[in-house]
Amino acid sequence: MECVLPTHYFHVVFTLPHEIGALALRNRKMIFTLLFSAAAHTLLELGRDERRLGAQLGVTTVLHTWTRDLRFHPHVHCIVTGGGLAPHGDRWISSRQKYLFPVRVLSDLFRGKFLDGLAGAYARGELDLGGACATLATPEAFNLLKDTLYRKNWVVYAKRPFAGPEQVFKYLGRYTHRVGISNHRLVSLDEHGVCFRTKNGKQVTVAPAEFIRRFLLHVLPNGFVKIRHYGLLASGNVRTKLAAARRHLEVNDKSAPASPPQPTWKDRLLALTGIDLLTCPHCGGQMVSHTIDRHLSRAAPLSPMVLDSS
Repeated sequence: MECVLPTHYFHVVFTLPHEIGALALRNRKMIFTLLFSAAAHTLLELGRDERRLGAQLGVTTVLHTWTRDLRFHPHVHCIVTGGGLAPHGDRWISSRQKYLFPVRVLSDLFRGKFLDGLAGAYARGELDLGGACATLATPEAFNLLKDTLYRKNWVVYAKRPFAGPEQVFKYLGRYTHRVGISNHRLVSLDEHGVCFRTKNGKQVTVAPAEFIRRFLLHVLPNGFVKIRHYGLLASGNVRTKLAAARRHLEVNDKSAPASPPQPTWKDRLLALTGIDLLTCPHCGGQMVSHTIDRHLSRAAPLSPMVLDSS
């Protein structure tokens, strides 16, 4: 929670078009790194634009590579601060509550940054063009693919904004470390097939070998980092710019009307697990806290229980 600022946040998803699928499978580390960079720097560049915000944002990016039926679908989820630090670091500039940047502008800039990086990697001979990518070995074929991709509208999805820092905390704790499929989605399996849930109550059954193949599509390169931070949240800015942003936001909070109390760890436990530590598990009564006089506790032995139900 040290890097979560007391401000509103946005959730933006950047997705690669399916035409890049074969290249991404063959060049996972490079394509994933380029995806991270293009998405994050699209947000940071628009944030610095004085016509839009004129401030440095904080961005956390999380890589996912799957659809609900385990097909290969590289995309990054971006958690973006609802505002940023002014260029001179002297104030916090807040964005609108329900709107960050136009989706079409995000899409066009993201597409340009990614394809520029991809063309540079091709020119330097850094792409593995074997296997299914062999047809791209000639400059003519690669340029044809690039022209096709430039003509497409790339998918950038602005999801519903986070309700506040507490929701960001829950997202980071529960959503960022998911794998392609969890155990509760498995319905049945035998030597003939594996059945698992997808979405909207639907299920899919695939042969065991196909299930294993799809699952292994989402194993990341050895040592690859799937969560990365940019802007105010970059490691070099945490103790300087991020700290300054927090100070400005805390000053603004003090001058604003008092906000509702933040949930305690007991409240979070209840929300996540349904366990209420203030309710007796035996009788269902409300737990009552008793204060024990320090001097009395020395004079006579007491029961180890300090809570009872009534």
